[in-house]
Amino acid sequence: MSPHSRYAEFYRRSIEAPEDFWAEQAKLIDWHAQPTRILDDAKPPFVNWFVGGKTNLCHNAVDRHLPTRGDSPALIHVSTETGTERTYTFSQLHEEVQRTAASLLALGVGKGDRVLIYMPMIPQAAFAMLACARIGAIHCVVFGGFASGALASRIEDAAPKVVVSADAGSRGGKVVAYKPLLDEAIRVSSHKPEAVLLSDRGLAPMELVAGRDHLDSEVAARLSSADVPCEWLDATDISYTIYTSGTTGRPKGVQRDTGGYAVALAASMKHIFDGRAGETYFSTSDIGWVVGHSYIVYGPLIAGMATLMYEGLPTQGMNREPDGGIWWRLVEKYKVTVMFSAPTAVRVLKKQDPALLKKYDLSSLRALFLAGEPLDEPTARWISDGLGVPIIDNYWQTESGWPIITLANAVERKPSKFGSPGVPMYGFKVKILDESTGEELTAPNEKGVVVIEGPTPPGFMQTVWKDDARFVNTYWKSVPGRMVYSTFDWGIRDEDGYFYILGRTDDVINVAGHRLGTREIEECISGHAGVAEVAVVGVADALKGQVAMAFAVPKDSQALSDPARALTLEGEVMQRVNDELGAVARPARVRFVSALPKTRSGKLLRRAIQAVCEQRDPGDLTTMDDPASLQQIRQVVQG
Repeated sequence: MSPHSRYAEFYRRSIEAPEDFWAEQAKLIDWHAQPTRILDDAKPPFVNWFVGGKTNLCHNAVDRHLPTRGDSPALIHVSTETGTERTYTFSQLHEEVQRTAASLLALGVGKGDRVLIYMPMIPQAAFAMLACARIGAIHCVVFGGFASGALASRIEDAAPKVVVSADAGSRGGKVVAYKPLLDEAIRVSSHKPEAVLLSDRGLAPMELVAGRDHLDSEVAARLSSADVPCEWLDATDISYTIYTSGTTGRPKGVQRDTGGYAVALAASMKHIFDGRAGETYFSTSDIGWVVGHSYIVYGPLIAGMATLMYEGLPTQGMNREPDGGIWWRLVEKYKVTVMFSAPTAVRVLKKQDPALLKKYDLSSLRALFLAGEPLDEPTARWISDGLGVPIIDNYWQTESGWPIITLANAVERKPSKFGSPGVPMYGFKVKILDESTGEELTAPNEKGVVVIEGPTPPGFMQTVWKDDARFVNTYWKSVPGRMVYSTFDWGIRDEDGYFYILGRTDDVINVAGHRLGTREIEECISGHAGVAEVAVVGVADALKGQVAMAFAVPKDSQALSDPARALTLEGEVMQRVNDELGAVARPARVRFVSALPKTRSGKLLRRAIQAVCEQRDPGDLTTMDDPASLQQIRQVVQG
């Protein structure tokens, strides 16, 4: 990155004069009370932004647009699962959000209370998120693909007063009944919500629990008024929590503030995504992941854009017939200018007829952004040649809330380098350090762990929900002698300052953009009566980026020599993961071995197992207790 470029100067100001820089960005949103102090980092690594300021996410996403664009599209919902399309203007969205907010108030929800949202990709999910923000309730969205076990652990941790859900979701024409999963999760959870608010789509029958369960249509019908003003919150008040997998089986609740998040999103829509009011933004993610929060719901709406919310597969038409061009039809129909997807989705589309990329008028599209997992060069080149617009990779995490590394082309246009997400974004002091010594690696192409020096910018996580110690110990103390935030990713920087992400340093895997903790999957599998011990690793996959692969020691040694017994046990284990965590966490295979490779101190050698699965050199094995165990895994993998 040239030190004299426009972006280099923009970035330098954000690092050297953060208070002046972010005071300027704060003008992009509405404030009920202006901040009295821009940055308070007196207690590192904790950071408070815009202290003394009062604002509201829902106001900035909806209300402030009513005078100038009340009749403009705000939320476009398309479901190829149900064959429906509907557009809500900002005025209509305002009405729906107020109705949902009034319903939550009627169920006893107030400022600071938690509301857990477990919903498919339907408008009511966005209404619920914005309604919580409106009344100052802390919302926690759980991915609709999670099964009862994973949902129960999140209900216990979040302790919601109310759960908002629906009868069912649908994927690939297959209805997934949510209500039985939710009922089971509440049954096993030590925390019991006071009420459940349900949307009935008519996809699956529901049994309502008397006194606890309420249909949203019936609650709304009983309202005397649906006029709910915004609750003005301190900028440092919690807006939402979202769970991310970690290096232990217990998920971490990433806690986000209100004012810093609003400013960060407004700034990113302007400088990174070049999103302009009155245009259409299309993110193909899910509200259960942070991309859905930032760039399906809040970011585009704060920018005054219409946001396209999609339920369905990337190769599925309106009547569930095969259609590899459905997304491009939507780009044409709604004149999408900015699109955000994942490399896995593009690899799926790559298998379709390339003529589909030329079939529709895509002239409105200015750029395609991709994130969620590393973008390989062949995939990037294919979609770049097909669309003829910039393909902008970006790297970030649930914890960061918005891109850490990408290209801010609205500040200064820079060329994309296939395989690299780009350069550090304003506010992020990104370094590459030697993992064992903490020494900064400054020479081009030196491999180290990617870290961020504090203070972290607005929009970054405040802490781990209810666990400051875990926040500090997990993220800020992993590099010897340095208090820096570890991304737990390996990376290098080239001679032009572009970063390349090389994979995880911990036990988190990335399956089709879904971040999963191997420990959570291991704990689920080890709960099977027939499994003595298990190790789960992420293995490179051409389509999904990574898939989970499980290696288990069976209690019945005959499963090692009897293929029929092994197959039965594998099926039971797969079903257990499916039932407890959901299909997204199900391993590609469960293979049975007599022992797992460990160090002499008893630590599982997951990296060595992963290397064998990917036919790589497992590295230094001098600390291995039983070398034959790794050889057995090699034989099993090779069939």
